Amino acid sequence: MTRPRPAPWTFFLLATALAVPAWALGAMTGVQLLPGLPIAAVSVLAPVLAGLILSWRDGGGAGARAFLARALDFRRIGDARWYGALLLLPLGIGVATFIALRLAGVAVFVPQISPVTVLALGALFFVAGTCEELGWSGYAIDPLQARWGPLRASLIVGAVWVVFHYVPLAQAHRSAAWIAWWTLGTLSQRVIMVWLYNRTGRSVFGESVFHASTNLVWQLFPISGSFYDPRFYCPILALVAAALVVGDRRAATSRPAR
Repeated sequence: MTRPRPAPWTFFLLATALAVPAWALGAMTGVQLLPGLPIAAVSVLAPVLAGLILSWRDGGGAGARAFLARALDFRRIGDARWYGALLLLPLGIGVATFIALRLAGVAVFVPQISPVTVLALGALFFVAGTCEELGWSGYAIDPLQARWGPLRASLIVGAVWVVFHYVPLAQAHRSAAWIAWWTLGTLSQRVIMVWLYNRTGRSVFGESVFHASTNLVWQLFPISGSFYDPRFYCPILALVAAALVVGDRRAATSRPAR
C-alpha cells in the first residue's frame, strides 16, 4: 500500500546529503565541466535520487516508476503554444540583458551561435534540468503549494535551490556580490517556473525544457557565458517574476465573488 508522501523537508535533507560527495569532489579536484561550471555541479543528480529513494520507500516499484514517468509528462501540456513561453522566455530575457549591457557601454560581442553547439548543450542541459526538476517540481512543489500557495512555495523551493548551488558557486570563485545578484535572479526564476508549471498541467517535462533553455542562454551569452553579468540579467528576471505575481493578484481580485 502506498504511504502518504512525507514532508518536503525530508526530501530537502536527503537531497543535500546526497550532494555532499559531488561537492567534496569539486573541492578536491577543481575540475570544470564547462567554463564557470565546476564538477561539483554533478550534484544535479541529488534531487532525482532523493525523490526516487523516497518514492520507492513509500510506493515501491510502482511509486518509483510513477515518479520517473514525470520526466516525460509532456501530454500534460494541453496547449502547444506554451512551448513558446518555455523556450523563448529565457531567450527574450537574454536579449533584454544583451541590450541593457550595450546601453551601459559594455562591449559585449554579438553571439556566434553554432547549431551543433546549441543541440549538444541543449541535450546536456535538458538531461541535467530533468534530474533537478524531477525533484524540485516533481516531488517537492505540489505539497508545498497545497499548504502555502504558489508564491510562498516558489520561494521555499527557490531558497533551497539557491543554497544548493552555493558550494559550486564558491568553487567557481564567484564573488559575494556576484552570488548576491545571482540569488535574486534564481529566486525570481523559480517564481517564474512555478507560474509556468501551474499553467502547463503541472508538467515536469515543461519545467525541464525551461530550465534547459535558461542554462543554454547563459552558456551562449555570448561565448561560454563570458559576458553573463547577474547585475543586469537578474533584475530583469525579478521584474518578470514580479509582473506575473502582480498579474495573478489582479486577476484574483477582479473575479466576481460567488
